This record gives sequence, structure tokens and C-alpha cells, in this order.
Amino acid sequence: MNLHALKIFHTVARSRSVTRASEMLRISQPAVTMQIRNLEKELGLVLLAPKGRGIWLTEAGTFLAAHAERLFALEQELETLVDDYRAGRSGTLRIAATYLPANFLLPGWIAAYKRSFAGVRLTQYTGNAQQSLERLERYEADIAVIGGAAAAPSRLKRTVLFEDPMWFVVPPDHPCAGKEIGLVDLLKETFIMREEGSSTREMLLALCRMSSLAPPDIGVELGGMNEAVRAVAAGYGVLFASAAEVREFVERREVVRVRVKHPDVRNPIAVYWREGEPLSGQAAAFVELITGRV
Repeated sequence: MNLHALKIFHTVARSRSVTRASEMLRISQPAVTMQIRNLEKELGLVLLAPKGRGIWLTEAGTFLAAHAERLFALEQELETLVDDYRAGRSGTLRIAATYLPANFLLPGWIAAYKRSFAGVRLTQYTGNAQQSLERLERYEADIAVIGGAAAAPSRLKRTVLFEDPMWFVVPPDHPCAGKEIGLVDLLKETFIMREEGSSTREMLLALCRMSSLAPPDIGVELGGMNEAVRAVAAGYGVLFASAAEVREFVERREVVRVRVKHPDVRNPIAVYWREGEPLSGQAAAFVELITGRV
């Protein structure tokens, strides 16, 4: 069926006038009449009949007009849904994140986002930097928010939001607690280390290489920063962590900072997305929100 001709018939049927339909559609009256006749010929049905200076619908015309009304109402609904999706007011948003942004930044950002985009279904995945970037590359996430100096692979784009200082922390009764010592001396202590693939681990190893020092002994290797800082609070080891991750523990004196003279190391918090692909409306709105809040 010629849907263009059907839409013209639908307009004529609603307005009960070829003249008014012509004005509404901004095409000539002869063009309207020709399209209706072609549709009647295609269907083998008489749809319109003259009535004085106007027209009336035949039984077949009334039948077709009722179903055309449903069809074009659905079309209008679909256009509205697509507009909402394109503008980021509906659909889904999947965020891959490392521990720091997942626990200290994203909760507030997500709450602010959902207040403006309540119709978007949002899912957050938490993992280390390597896992988060892999999710993004495998199209399992729309954006990734990562704490750490993870370089963007060639297929990804990276924008730094801000940089957080890195701290060394120890249990309150540790011999180094509250002191200022050299990095070479602190590295003689036993460390709690994050798992391979963690950006925090990579930053500590890079600091050792930069200072031409051997990496520390690893007493415990843990798969999450929450577990690592709690292990220190329980009385064991030295931990290298982003300030935002341990600040509350330091303020409560559950762990204590060690002042260390070393090259300035900061933890960049960055958002990543796939290079060369436009962000979805949902992701673009989220990125715009977080870049305006830092």
C-alpha cells in the first residue's frame, strides 16, 4: 500500500474536505485528488463520494480511515519515542567505573542525572581500570569513569575531569604513622597491594621506577580498595591510595598518613568513550552533567 497516498487520504477523511487537506498538506488540490484516485485503484475500493460541495466517506472509506487513524497515531507515538531517545530522555545508560568514582563520585552524579532524566534506565558496573576499559571496548558499557593514569587505547577517547593526590597510609600504631620519611625507607615496609590491572598498583610501580627504587614486598594482594583500606585499619601493612578513597578513614583516625618526599603523583579521574563514535543522547547528557560539576 502506498503510505504517502494513505496519509493524504487520512488527512482528507479527517478534514472532510479536499480543499482543507490540500492547505494542511501544502500540495495542490489536483495532486490530492490524483493520489486518492490512485489509492482507490490500488485497493479496488471506492473511498470517497461527492456530497454537495464537500465529500463523504463510503463504507470502505470509513473502514480504511479508522485503521489509518490508528496507524498514524502509532507513527506519531513512535516519533515522540525516538525524539525522547535521541534527546537522552529515555533508553539506557551503562557506566563502567573503578572503585573511587563508583563509590565516592558516581552516587551523587547519578542522583543529579536521574532527577533530570528519570526515564533513563541506568546500570553501573564496578571493576578495576583494565576491566572497565574492556567493558567499554566490548560495547558492554557506553562510557567508563576511571580513577588512575590508565592511558586510553587507540580506540578510546579520554577526558580528565580532575586530579586527586595520592597518599600513603598505615595503621595508627605503625612505626611510620604520622612521620615524614623518605620513600626509600617506606618501601622497606610490607605493602598491601591491589590486584594486577589496578591503576593504583601501576602508579606505585611507576613511582618506584621514577625514583630508581625496587618495588616493595607485597604482604597481601586484594581485589578492591575497600578491602585494602580496611585491612590497614585492622592493623596491617602500608597502602598507597587516592586521597578521596581514604580521607574518611584518616579523619576518623582509623588509618594515619605517612608524609613521604617523592615526585608529585596524582590520580586523574577521567571519563572514556569510544573514539570516532558519537555519544548516545543518554551518555552525552551524563558527560555534560559531570564535566559541569567538577
